[in-house]
Amino acid sequence: MIILKTKDLFLSLDLCSERKLYESLFSIDMIILLWYKCKDVNVYRKLEIAMRGNYERFIKVEDINIAERDHLGSVGIDISHFSNCHILPGLTDVHVHLREPGFLYKETMKSGTLSAAAGGFTDIFSMPNLDPCPDSLDNLKVQLDAIKKDAKVHVYPYGAITKGELGSEPADMEQMTEYVIGFTDDGRGVASEQMMKDAMIRAKALGKLIVAHCEDESFPKETSESEWKQLERDIKLIEQTGCSYHVCHVSTKESVDLIRAAKKEGLDITCETAPHYLTISNDEIEDSGRFKMNPPIKSREDKEALLAAIADGTIDMIATDHAPHSIEEKSKGFAGSAFGIVGMETALPVMYSKLVAPGIITMEKLIDLMYENPRKRFGFEVTPLREELKKNAPTFSIWDLEHEYVIDPEKFMTKGRSCPFEGWSVKGRCMMTVVDGNIVWKY
Repeated sequence: MIILKTKDLFLSLDLCSERKLYESLFSIDMIILLWYKCKDVNVYRKLEIAMRGNYERFIKVEDINIAERDHLGSVGIDISHFSNCHILPGLTDVHVHLREPGFLYKETMKSGTLSAAAGGFTDIFSMPNLDPCPDSLDNLKVQLDAIKKDAKVHVYPYGAITKGELGSEPADMEQMTEYVIGFTDDGRGVASEQMMKDAMIRAKALGKLIVAHCEDESFPKETSESEWKQLERDIKLIEQTGCSYHVCHVSTKESVDLIRAAKKEGLDITCETAPHYLTISNDEIEDSGRFKMNPPIKSREDKEALLAAIADGTIDMIATDHAPHSIEEKSKGFAGSAFGIVGMETALPVMYSKLVAPGIITMEKLIDLMYENPRKRFGFEVTPLREELKKNAPTFSIWDLEHEYVIDPEKFMTKGRSCPFEGWSVKGRCMMTVVDGNIVWKY
């Protein structure tokens, strides 16, 4: 028997009981919340396995058997020299700005996807604030050609909700639907309630998600109202339309409360947050462009609310909002610099060092947030890791989770150098990334 002591609860559980017992008594979110209160990572790990299934989400290289090693070797992947390392699934980032076409001085398809590979990401979703904007099939094809030519990992583009993301004229969603992962005007909110409602109706008919950058520009960006007021509006529209809806880069406690309540009502809503919102508060930022992003970093209270929302399952996934700019655009101090920071190469190391290593979440939970949940939400297969390794064209990453180093943007693969985690000491180095049997990154 195990006794979980929480703030106001003692719970006795027989850890040898059948999984159905846990499923009948608790939701997985309740188990996570109980653990978040008691802070006993060992107890939580056992409960989590019971609830989520016992397949391995990460595997020590030393635990790969001879047959599995031989199979990987037969497809050209030698793992014999990776001692004290772990095999992880290829990570999925649902929120990335690749800048091609239109802004190659910030990032190219090649540099952006190489950055993804260096961070262990094998599947990334590209935002539409490009030139030309993917608001029609013809414009989208420019991006698709760049992906086909230079992408090192799987890239899935979003289509715009409105023409040019200007909010005044609907984009050609029906033309693009076969080639996009969802629809968004990321970078700005859709100001018109009727425009958003119409987009939701069209997206539902097409079987696609609306992926919303919630920003009411009648409020200053740094205020919580700027984010949650538009989210509040959109939740009412979800109730009216039945649309599948995903919230980008949640940064405020009010947004968390709204999403938690909407989920309890049974609305089809999910959300993401980013590593910088989980690890930095606004009293820690400096007068530097590397701390300027949209939405801005909020208070310690907001950060704690986000961590609690990770624990209770309100926040479904972690995405980077990787948004590179030139050195010139980010060297004008906090006030004068462009919005956006880079983050694919630092996401897992920062989350591992700041959330997993201190015992705030387990590694299994982190992989759910950065692999399983994003894939499930957007309709991709989730393959148990050992089954993935048996494929003739497997996709995975290898990590040295004990490799400690200082984050140095000058060593990034991305063209962007503006990173809020510059100078941080972290653990976790991606040693190799494999996509469809091809080694696309090796440290």
